Parts: sequence; C-alpha cells; structure tokens
Amino acid sequence: MSSAKRLAVLGGSGRLGAALTRAYAADFQVSSFDRTQLDVGDFEQVRRSLDALEFDTLINCAAQTNVDRCETHREEAFALNGDAPGLVAEICARKGAKMIHISTDYVFDGEKRQPYTEDDAAEPISVYGASKLAGEERVLAADSGHAVVRVSWVFGPDRPSFIDAVIKRARAEEHVDAVADKWSAPSYTIDIATMLRPLITDRGTAGLFHISNAGECSWQEYAQWAIDCCHAAGVPLKGRRIEALRLKDMTNFIARRPPYTVLSPARLQRISGLTIRHWREAVADYVQSFVARRD
Repeated sequence: MSSAKRLAVLGGSGRLGAALTRAYAADFQVSSFDRTQLDVGDFEQVRRSLDALEFDTLINCAAQTNVDRCETHREEAFALNGDAPGLVAEICARKGAKMIHISTDYVFDGEKRQPYTEDDAAEPISVYGASKLAGEERVLAADSGHAVVRVSWVFGPDRPSFIDAVIKRARAEEHVDAVADKWSAPSYTIDIATMLRPLITDRGTAGLFHISNAGECSWQEYAQWAIDCCHAAGVPLKGRRIEALRLKDMTNFIARRPPYTVLSPARLQRISGLTIRHWREAVADYVQSFVARRD
C-alpha cells in the first residue's frame, strides 16, 4: 500500500466517522479514533497522538453537535468546535498532510430561500453555528491545501438520527409530528463517503465545499417520506401521518434554529463529475437496507 493512502479519521465512532471508516477501509490504510482513544478537547493528547501518527489526509468528524448544549456551554463549544480543529489543522500543515474538516449548515442564518453556495456569507444565529464557523476559519487559515465540508441533516446506520427517532415514535404511537417550516437537505452518510472521496484522492482540491443529497424538504416532509418508505417495506408502524408543528412552537429548543439551510453541492459536482442522488432515493435505500432488516 502506497504512503499516499494513509488516512486518519477523528470522531470515528460517530454517525459520519464510522461510515467513513468503513467505506474507506478497502482502499486506504485507515487510522480511526473515537473519543475514548483521542479526545479533541485534550490538546496535549491531540498533539502527542497526531505527532506520532503517519498519515497523508485527516478527516475531522469530531465536534460538539448538541446545539442546545452549545448555547449553555459556550466555552466548551468554542474549544471543541473552534480551537480543536484549528490545532489539528496546524499539526496537519506542519506534517504536510491535508485536512478535511466537517462543518455544518448552521453557519447560516436561514433567511435565504434558495440553496446556499460557498460564496454566501456565513451569519450564524446560535453558539453552535458560531463555534463551527470559528473552526472553519482556523482550518482554512492554517493551510491553503485544507478543505472544509459543510453537511446537513446527516443520517445513516451507525448512530440514530432524526428519522430513526421518528420511526421509533411511529412504532409506538399513532400520533407523530414534526416541524413543517424548517427546510434543508438530508445527507446520507454512505453517499457523503462517495462525495468526499475526490477530496481525498486529489490533494489539490481544497477550500470550502457543500455536500448533501439532492433536493430539499421540511422536517415534516422528511419524516413523512421515511414513514411511507417503512410502510412500503413492511416495517410495522402504528403511525402513518406526520402532523405539522411550527418552529416557533418548539419551546423546548434553547438555541435558535435557522429556518432554511439547503446547501448547494454544485461546486463539488463541477469538480468531481459526480451524480448526486435525491434525498428521497437515499432515505428509501436506508429504510430498505437497514431499518427493514432489523424487523
């Protein structure tokens, strides 16, 4: 195996990190770290572990992604989402390695009503979004060869996500609801792995990228489609219809949520030539391949 195929993954037990670790194992020499093996909040451990590791590309999936916790633990959020990626980026630059840092659609305020491109100004409205934007800026400032990849509404088989929670509720209850006035695009971890591959194999492809499945939807539409796919696949559910909630009625939310954060993956498509499948097809695949097989 050539040295050009040495890949490190931080946050390797998370929903996306686990999928990337599995997807790339056949083609890369993958060193994957979960939080117990490498805590990005422990900066001395980060320096010690990464200085001793040989790798050509590092994908950072480690983050504090609890949006409401970030709002009440600002210092922790900026340490994990801002300072830690910056430190990792500096280490990668010093070692001559490329860093691919995973960020979020929450860096936007959600006031736009058409898909956000990489040229749109980031204006976060929560501590989570602001801390992630700080991480982006530090990563890109550390080395012009690094890449930042924003993703949205990530789902996949390795950790439960929004649609898994919806399906779980629909198994037990007839009445299930979801927010109808918040829009984005679901991103299937298995598809993200495919879309990220050109950034790994082409060291010259750097900068800011948006990645998601094609199309857009509300949380309600997303949930309804998942339930419809479950019924079509023979998954036993009590619930069949997703009722509408309004974002302003979500009084349990501490942090503000941006109402519209659809990301345009057009830049990556132009560079890679990839065809990105629609979110409905990806969700149907997930339900058939993983949810239905659990029953």
